Amino acid sequence: MCGIALVISGVGINLSNVIPDYLPSQESTSETILCSVDDIKAALTRRGPDSIGSKSIFLHADDGTALRSSPEGSEIVDNCGLNTGLSGKLLFIGATLQLRGENPIRQPLVDDSGNILVYNGEVFGGIELDSDSNDTQVLIESLRKCCNCCSHEHESKCSSSGDGKYSVPELLSTIRGPWALIYWQESSKRIWFGRDALGRRSLLVHWPNKKDSRLMLSSVSPPDAINESSDFVYENGPSELNFWEELPCGVYSLSMNASENLVGEVRRHNWTDPLLEELIKWERPFVEPKPEDLFDEMFSSEQRGHLRQEVLAALKESVRRRTIFSRIHQGSSPVAVLFSGGLDSMILAALLHECLDPKFEIDLLNVSFDGQLAPDRISARAGVNELRKMASLRRWNLVEIDAELSKLALETKHVMSLISPSNTYMDLNIGIALWLAAGGDGWVSEDIGGNDSNSGNYNSEHKRVKYKSDSRILLVGAGADEQCAGYGRHKTKYKQSSWVGLNEEMKLDMQRIWKRNLGRDDRCIADNGKEARFPFLDEDVIRLLLDIPLWEIADLRQPSGVGDKKILREVARMLNLPEAAVLPKRAIQFGSRIARESNRKNFGSNRAANQASAGSALFQPI
Repeated sequence: MCGIALVISGVGINLSNVIPDYLPSQESTSETILCSVDDIKAALTRRGPDSIGSKSIFLHADDGTALRSSPEGSEIVDNCGLNTGLSGKLLFIGATLQLRGENPIRQPLVDDSGNILVYNGEVFGGIELDSDSNDTQVLIESLRKCCNCCSHEHESKCSSSGDGKYSVPELLSTIRGPWALIYWQESSKRIWFGRDALGRRSLLVHWPNKKDSRLMLSSVSPPDAINESSDFVYENGPSELNFWEELPCGVYSLSMNASENLVGEVRRHNWTDPLLEELIKWERPFVEPKPEDLFDEMFSSEQRGHLRQEVLAALKESVRRRTIFSRIHQGSSPVAVLFSGGLDSMILAALLHECLDPKFEIDLLNVSFDGQLAPDRISARAGVNELRKMASLRRWNLVEIDAELSKLALETKHVMSLISPSNTYMDLNIGIALWLAAGGDGWVSEDIGGNDSNSGNYNSEHKRVKYKSDSRILLVGAGADEQCAGYGRHKTKYKQSSWVGLNEEMKLDMQRIWKRNLGRDDRCIADNGKEARFPFLDEDVIRLLLDIPLWEIADLRQPSGVGDKKILREVARMLNLPEAAVLPKRAIQFGSRIARESNRKNFGSNRAANQASAGSALFQPI
């Protein structure tokens, strides 16, 4: 996980192509800096603790026509030998958490042509990459070969200084895996920026306004930037316009031109890979079953078994891709699992066991705000026992992270900045739970008799010892509920509108997951110097699940723990996890009991919180 940012000053920004009703603001008259470069660097360093760097480019407009650029520390002079006036400045910032490659790197990367790249992501496919290569270095070399065009539909007119095989949008459309990037293409004097089609990596944007005329991009919001809009609301309540907002998924360009002033025009570009368009549209071929599909069974037992095998194989390959890591910082447990002991995290833990070298331990990170009584703590202890039966030679570390919300005032303020621009109590509760879990600072249990806890179970006597996970990669189950009908609202929608209504609700969940979930989760986990990886949101997994008839994915006519996420329950049984296969869905804010503690702290009781929620009023949590 890395942290990236760009600060553009002295350049007028034309946003009419991406925000139709946008009115250009005048230069900021306020001397107050709501978001300083130092604050951005400090926030990014927590995401990328291995190194941080910056690179400035100055833009010069000669006689209002020609546009030239120069790196920091150099000067451009006119024909008379006089210094030309500086019209604009581009500041690129990159903080690195290195998980790929054998040699340390430092961002921003600058190539011999003067191109600059800051990258936060993983290349799991689409661009050829050796196992010991660093994907950021490979990516900047691939980008260098791109033509200057904004698309490649007009190849005959392409006047490129590179090899011209791809335009930048075409190259980025080939990447398989999560990413966000900012790229300066020197030959075209154009900035490219964006995030993957599913939004699995955070990228926030501040569009120029009267308060601050700069255009800024950043992986995370510094704390000072939320001070003026710190009201928290319930999910459907009103909210103020934030300083930062989530950049919608896609590829964007900022093309510079010089007339009377230096102006940059922002455009959004289409994905050129049909697969990505299919995943965005999220259209399922088989939604509503005919009576014979349910009662005469469309699939035979053999066909259904083959279908489940395909899902299992796709998930295993997804996990395998996400266990790639550098030997520089591998530690004793390089990959951990955000672990509740529920269906999704049990599947991920079992598949991680199959993909990870047996010499490594596996940390299972579990957070509780009610000690050993929280539902997620109870299911986690039962789950690790089931995993130990399945894989007794693997060392499983159940890391029990205990917290008291009343003692987390400073931490809560910090997480408020991480979840921004999200601003509901639900977001805050989830954010605190994720942030603490990713920190991995807790306890593990050992047998009092001297045997390690891996050979026993939690029904015998244990002592707890302090433990901090050194895992830099964290597998997270995001996307499983959205794709396999795991939420309670899915059952409600099915009762109201049958299969078609259920499908539409699931489609809505998948099309807004980038804004409601993934950016927030990325920021909270990455703040600990960890990288969240989402196996259920692999492109191939999503495509396969969409091809399966909805009634084979879930059958909400059946009870909870049976029909919801039916396909994943069968996968769990195939992994020899029969106990996990029947567990009901429980969201982290409820399973860890932070929601209960938050309601008591802020409203006195759950009942009072529910009444306040119905009124959609604004609240101050701190």
